[in-house]
Parts: sequence; C-alpha cells; structure tokens
Amino acid sequence: RKWESCRNVPGDIKYVICNADEGDPGAFQDRSVMEGNPHSLIEGMIIAAYAIGAQRGFVYVRAEYPLAVSRLKIAIDQAQKAGFLGDDIVGRGFSFHIDIFQGAGAFVCGESTALVRSIEGKRGMPKPMPRPRTTEEGLWNKPTLLNNVKTFANIPLIIMNGSEWFSQRGTEKSKGTAVFSLTGKVMNCGLIEVPMGETLRKIIFDIGGGVLGGKSLKAIQTGGPSGGCLPAHMIDMPVDFDSLTKAGSIMGSGGLVVMDEDTCMVDVARYFLDFNQRESCGQCIPCRIGTRQMFEILEEITRGNGRPGDIDLLLELSSSIKQSSICGLGKTAPNPVVTTIRYFRDEYEAHIKEKRCPAGVCRMN
Repeated sequence: RKWESCRNVPGDIKYVICNADEGDPGAFQDRSVMEGNPHSLIEGMIIAAYAIGAQRGFVYVRAEYPLAVSRLKIAIDQAQKAGFLGDDIVGRGFSFHIDIFQGAGAFVCGESTALVRSIEGKRGMPKPMPRPRTTEEGLWNKPTLLNNVKTFANIPLIIMNGSEWFSQRGTEKSKGTAVFSLTGKVMNCGLIEVPMGETLRKIIFDIGGGVLGGKSLKAIQTGGPSGGCLPAHMIDMPVDFDSLTKAGSIMGSGGLVVMDEDTCMVDVARYFLDFNQRESCGQCIPCRIGTRQMFEILEEITRGNGRPGDIDLLLELSSSIKQSSICGLGKTAPNPVVTTIRYFRDEYEAHIKEKRCPAGVCRMN
C-alpha cells in the first residue's frame, strides 16, 4: 500500500529511503544484513525506485556501524560498475543513485519524520500531527518511500519466488518470517529467523537452548526499550504482531531479551525507562517531563523510598504520556513500566510496602 500510494502521487522527483537507524540496545539484525549481504538491501531499493519512479535513494545508517558503512560503500561501488546503479541502468532509460547518510545516534531518528528532517540537515525531531504522509510529502517535501532494512532485503526474494512462497510462512495476519536478536540469560545468543507465529517456548528452549545455568525463566522482553516484559507463563504465546500487541508489548526492531529468576522486574523497568527518557527529543512536554517523572519515581522505589500511591501514579502518568505524545517514542516509552506492573505487581508492592527487593538486586535504604 505504501509503494502504491507513493507511485500514485504526481511528481517528477521522488525518493527512496532505507531506515537502517538501528538504535535499540541489543538489536543487531540490520547491522548483520548490511555487513553480510548489502547487495540484497541495494537490490531491494533499486526495485522500489523503479516501482515508484524515484531517481535517488538514501541509506540512513548509524555512524556507530563503521563496518556496515564500509561494506555498503563497496557494494554500491560494485553495483555502479556492474551497471545496476547510476544512469540508464541496463539500458532501460531508468536512473537511480544511492547515497549513504550517517546518523548521529539519536534513537528518535528511527521515527520517519525525524529521520527525514535529519537528512535535510535539520534537528531530528518528529513532526506534530496532523501531517501529510511521507509518501505524499517527505524528503524536501517530495513523495518519499521509507522502509526498513528487512523489507528491502526481502523484496528480491519475493520477486524471484512469488508472493505465495512468502505467504506460506507465518500467520494469517502476519506473513513471512521474523528475525530476532536473542540475548540475555539464554544459552545460545545471536540472530535467529523463525516463521511469524512461532512460540516463545520454541525460540527460547529449542533454538536458544534454554535459560543459562539451568535457572528458571522469569520473563521475556520483546521489542527493545519501548517493548514490554512478558511473564514466563506466557511462554506458549505465538510471536506475531497481534499477539504481542494484545499482551501489551510490540514487535519493534526484533529484540528479545531472556530474563531468569535473579532478575528484578522493577529494576528492569527503571533501566529501559532511563534509556527512553534520555532519548526523548524534548519537543513535547508529556514525553520530556512525563518520562523523567516516571524515572524518578522508579529510582525512589528501587532505593527503598517508594510510597503507597506510586504504582497508581506510574499508571496515570503512563496513560497521559501514551495519549499526548507526538511520536511513537513517547507513546511506547511507558510500555516496560506498564507491563511489569501488569504482570509483576507483587514485586512493586514488595519494594514499596516491605522495602524489600525479592530478587536481591536493588540496594534498598
């Protein structure tokens, strides 16, 4: 739909952008593709440009990925020498050029309008709603197609094998496969690719080899710092967009962190919220001030200074931030707190009422 929308917008100048700004801690799927098979990404962008009528493209990649940048430059040069990039590609009268833009590492630049502003040389801040779609008015106010690394890398395979081949895997509403960065207290860490709808049990125990040191599984965090923490009893839940959303989490960039019995869920929520509040662009008050207030409350709870009304206050602030923030960073920033309260409320109550950390992690006053 995004491609069709961009194609149908009138205009002689259009752009294709690959969002390779992989800012989630512990996520390295995009980096792996760019370092290991950059031509798949480039080929996907060329196909996309031909489909929508674009003449220029950008790969927005983190400056912290020097090897990925180097490999991309080599691959672009090889594609140009082979006649697959540049002017009059393979004699078809179609021209397309790709440039690499290195981001400064701001997490918020993963948001589409912030990313576009960054390429334009402006501060990477999301545009307030309502706003035109990027496919209608994107880079330099021209129609722009913006997809992620996985999407572009999959395009050549789908073109070669057909959409039915791709749809054979996955669920009714979530087709294809998902790539996860499996990390945390698990025997086998690394990148895995599984069909959409695979269960957490198979991912953690069959592929990951189980919890490190034979300890008990306590929680699984999905979706990076903006995702949610799911309890061990949900281990048979299928991993797809709908199931994760219903559970209060997100697919996000595909980060999947395994946590064992020694993990303090209040401290985990504090850790991820600290990241989110530091990465706020500061444009809107709910995200800038609200996440800071939530973090300060969690800091006090983990120090043994929690108060009886703190849990309700955290939930109230979460609701306000989700409803009022401008972009996805703010709207999803409270997720780690909301899900840990939802599934591990007893740990919060132990910290507040008993001044005790059940996992023995927090230094209580």
